[in-house]
Amino acid sequence: MSANRPRVIVTRKMPSTMEAYIAERYDAEFNTTDTPFTPEQLSAALQNADIVVTTVTDKWSPAVLETPNRRAKLLANVGVGVNHIALEAARAGGLMASNTPDVVTDDTADVAIALMLMVMRRLGEGERHLRTGTWGGLRPTFMLGRTLRGKTLGIIGYGRIGRAVARAAHDAFGMKIIYHAPRDPRIDDPATAGPADAERVSSLETLLGRSDVISLHCPATPETRHLINATTLAQMPSHAFLVNTARGDVVDEAALVDALKNGRIAGAGLDVYEFEPRVTEELMTLENAVLLPHLGSATIETRTNMGMRAMLNVDAFVAGKELPDRVV
Repeated sequence: MSANRPRVIVTRKMPSTMEAYIAERYDAEFNTTDTPFTPEQLSAALQNADIVVTTVTDKWSPAVLETPNRRAKLLANVGVGVNHIALEAARAGGLMASNTPDVVTDDTADVAIALMLMVMRRLGEGERHLRTGTWGGLRPTFMLGRTLRGKTLGIIGYGRIGRAVARAAHDAFGMKIIYHAPRDPRIDDPATAGPADAERVSSLETLLGRSDVISLHCPATPETRHLINATTLAQMPSHAFLVNTARGDVVDEAALVDALKNGRIAGAGLDVYEFEPRVTEELMTLENAVLLPHLGSATIETRTNMGMRAMLNVDAFVAGKELPDRVV
């Protein structure tokens, strides 16, 4: 780092509170266009900054991370997921990376519940119908959906967000909670535990077969890529709904389109996509799919908290202290 203020490059537009904090303390360069950096721009950021503040839209491939004459020593990610960073390449090159856990929990859980309500009660479909100007008024059998109350919610991945969804679904709607996780969840704070009567099931197949709604909360890893595919979709009851607020590539979108079109499942609510920001075209034609533009953590409060959590890691790095949220 320079003898003066460390240089920080921020790859996307951030909440004003965070940008003001960075500008006051560091030699800062901001992405004023708010368009994703190209690989060449990412390489240049590594060469010209001590710290790069990044987001999921930046693809830190091995080729980018192996940029010659790299100056940067830290990627401070504003977000929990780090599947956009080639972690092994970062580790091999001595590049640290951090994330922003915990602060996204409640808002992301809220969106998962909202997607359940939207797809099961046909709210998105109903709003689109009304906007056409053809609504003829209330009819006893018009656009009937399904209630969440009393249904079984299967949660795949039982970390903080999965457990927050479980609590909300259980407490507000009386849903029965079952979950599948490869290991018992680590619960540091009892307030983050799931409902006391939540049931852990031993296999994914069992969860899929018993659930009226499946909500995805697992990380994006090579093992979870296309976890939801033609085979696993066929294990769901035909009346079941799928919700994804985790990562897009957990779902094989081509298989999901086929299942939705052919009535193998009742519907899907998605906030993330396999080829994000591109969305599979056929998904956008289906009335039984509710599609949101990655809004899981999109509140002023949470995005600001995410940014400031990232800055805790930046400040710690500059002070020569241990990073509170180090992933590499």
